[in-house]
Amino acid sequence: MSGDGDQEKFKRMSCGLELDCPASIQDALSKSTSDGYHFIVTCLIHPQYHRTIQKRVVTSKSISRTDRILTGNDWTRLIVGKLSTLQVDSEIKHVKERSEIILKQELGFASHLGLPAIMIQLHQKSNPNLAHILHNTFLNGANYQVWVTLPMVHPSKYTPLCEKNEIEDSWEWWNDLRRYCRYDKRLGLVLEMPNVGEVPSKIEMDRWVGEPIKAIIIPTYLFLTNGHNQPVLSKVHQEIIQRFLLIDVQYIIRGPLRSSSYKQYNSYIHFLGKKLYKESTVMEFVQGCEDYLQNPLQPLSEHLETMIYEVFERDQVKYVEYQKAIQRALEDIPKEITTPVIMVLGAGRGPLVQAVINASILTQRKIKVYAVEKNPFAINTLEDRVLNEWGNIVTLINEDMRTYQPPEQADILVSELLGSFGDNELSPECLDGAQRFLKKPGGISIPQSYTSYLAPFQSTKIFNEIRSNKPDDKTIETIYETPYVVHMVNYYQIADSKALFKFEHPNWDENKSNERFKTIKFLCPQNCLLTGFLGFFETVLYKDVMLSINPQTYSSNMVSWFPIIFPLQHPINVAENDIIEVSMWRSESNEKVWYEWCLESPVKGHISNPNGRSYFIKKH
Repeated sequence: MSGDGDQEKFKRMSCGLELDCPASIQDALSKSTSDGYHFIVTCLIHPQYHRTIQKRVVTSKSISRTDRILTGNDWTRLIVGKLSTLQVDSEIKHVKERSEIILKQELGFASHLGLPAIMIQLHQKSNPNLAHILHNTFLNGANYQVWVTLPMVHPSKYTPLCEKNEIEDSWEWWNDLRRYCRYDKRLGLVLEMPNVGEVPSKIEMDRWVGEPIKAIIIPTYLFLTNGHNQPVLSKVHQEIIQRFLLIDVQYIIRGPLRSSSYKQYNSYIHFLGKKLYKESTVMEFVQGCEDYLQNPLQPLSEHLETMIYEVFERDQVKYVEYQKAIQRALEDIPKEITTPVIMVLGAGRGPLVQAVINASILTQRKIKVYAVEKNPFAINTLEDRVLNEWGNIVTLINEDMRTYQPPEQADILVSELLGSFGDNELSPECLDGAQRFLKKPGGISIPQSYTSYLAPFQSTKIFNEIRSNKPDDKTIETIYETPYVVHMVNYYQIADSKALFKFEHPNWDENKSNERFKTIKFLCPQNCLLTGFLGFFETVLYKDVMLSINPQTYSSNMVSWFPIIFPLQHPINVAENDIIEVSMWRSESNEKVWYEWCLESPVKGHISNPNGRSYFIKKH
């Protein structure tokens, strides 16, 4: 706690200690726990137990120390088991067969102990037989995680002896293995921290952040000693740790003691959780929403609840910009219009009405306000605000804006009907229906326009979240033909977003249609795994006043909207310099609006969500 009583902000850091074969695992666990470590990593099979194999059967009766040396609770919470170094993909038959038998025995023993995770090091790029064994283990019900250990940067990239065509990529080794295992969520990744001069490039690091990383191994030789004789990490290594703070990564200390005690390494990692943690409005707002799938709102067919209104209203950035736009619009209304009429469409609990009133005070313009809201329960709140805050300046209308018949025309229409993709909460349909009571010419719509954006992304975390949360009444095809709203954390955006669909208001074109179609292309900067497309939007509220969740133009600290995702049912391997091409449709009928999407390149896919069969937005 700080001196003024405010709670100190920090990132909780979970730290483990790797101990190959301690003489007493009980003592090692007790000591590491007292030093603040949350778990230890140790050999699953003690090397003193020799295993004899005859006719593909292990004949040795004892394979390791008895499980009674720890309680079941300790095994299941505090121990990560390291597997023996084995060669199940060896080209030498007897080596391969012996390795298979031992690996299967160790996997079985891990299940017997109830370990939360086991760790296995990869020693080559191609591991089809290892993947075969692991995948079958998963299918047979193994409930532990398998942590695949790899260097963050493959040594061949920094070895002078390697020719260019011999350079390996650790990510490719990982990607090969998880593809064999159908991206099983029990397969995780442990990365070994590189030396100072061998750190990954920015785009390589971006790609790692999009992977299911369970832990970062920090060898003790990477620690420096500061002026207080305490172990510290270089600025380069601190920057790497900072990149992983947003995802639930643990840290494993490995190697001989180079300080007075292992406790110092753990204390330093926890110190970094305070030093490197950057508190922000967004981080505080989205806590608990990370990579959590949400269904997009259906605001025309379902009344919003109090909690949703509260979430919207906490975003002051949005309402400050709206107020600025309304103020500028009022300044542009001719002075001969003594009392401009402003209609707030979809007033909710009144934040936009308040922004309108604030703008009128700042511009010293007398106004008349109509607050149109179809939700009868939100009207209850608006009635209270009229009575106690706004007075007769505001007239409440409990009707659907598309059918409401106003007594007079408006100089300004103000609405916040935008979803994560701009048009996905039917703002075009609603505003097209309401613009009949906007003065023509000269009437102003706020917003004036909005544009959706699309970008390819990689995230097996999101891919597995969709697969593992399948409702009983839905098919696999259905759940991957549904867009989701997600606060993305454990992902890699493969390329910058590009503009997709644009809508402008008012739209006086008598032949207007809100259906759209467009094909866009992206250049892939490095080998990666395409799992879907991210959707964003930008909106021009009025003139130069904008709001955006598009990463290139993001409105700082705005939290009202998370991105929308359009998933692919099957992840696609994409090579460096490949073209990712996608076609997107916005379609409608009398009853609904829906999106369809189709991957065109690097492989031809099928059209997802044809005729809105899996997902659509209701018009009524």
